[in-house]
Amino acid sequence: MSSVAQPFSEVAAVARPFASVLERVEAWHESLSALLGSTGGNPTVAQVDALIESLVVPDLSERDTLIVGAGFVCAPGFLSSAPWHLSWWLGKFNSFGAIGRGGVTRRLEASEDPGSDSFRDYTLLEWWRVPVESGMPHITGPYVDYLCTDEYTLTLTVPVYHAGALVGVIGADMYAEDVERALLPALRAINGGATLVNRVARVVVSTDPHRATGSLYREEGLLATLKSLDTLAVRNIAPVLWGGTSLALLLELVTA
Repeated sequence: MSSVAQPFSEVAAVARPFASVLERVEAWHESLSALLGSTGGNPTVAQVDALIESLVVPDLSERDTLIVGAGFVCAPGFLSSAPWHLSWWLGKFNSFGAIGRGGVTRRLEASEDPGSDSFRDYTLLEWWRVPVESGMPHITGPYVDYLCTDEYTLTLTVPVYHAGALVGVIGADMYAEDVERALLPALRAINGGATLVNRVARVVVSTDPHRATGSLYREEGLLATLKSLDTLAVRNIAPVLWGGTSLALLLELVTA
């Protein structure tokens, strides 16, 4: 790989779709923080659900958004009447569990009873664990999300705190194929090949047809480099994209 620099506008364009989703999630975060403040950090289940529904449903109804699912997942024990609670909605373009309900924005039906065979401890999953540990926004994936989409998915989550205590994570799901369509024009505008990967070198999207979404980008020493990144960075170029995502842009640059 060469270290020939690319125009900032071409490389930064790759970040815009993610930045747009992050802006929506941060706006929801602010509204949820306001509710927590007004209730002394002790809202009811009904108050949380009503707020989250009012925040995310408008975005889930728009086709020009990457968001296909969104909501708030409570920290265990935060809501006394619902120790495990997912306030999560699926968009009208999300096909998960949509047999007979296609094209309808709906609440995610998930077991919140730890004694149930269908219960899943979400605190063990990357989209919960990593942002909670780092205190930063995090993009999980691409992975097959059996909880909310049943498709290759990227999930952006942000931890939520009140009075210094974790109360949950708020975030959004994106189909990997939608992200690919959104990013390819910007990637193709970069001189040479370009591949966006996550922290474990799994391909998010690439201009190389041999690097399929979800496949591993195999290169000696790459994993060690990715694990040392603190921000979304361009390989061999100064970081230019927004941080806290655990993504990296690898460039196969063409030199004159």
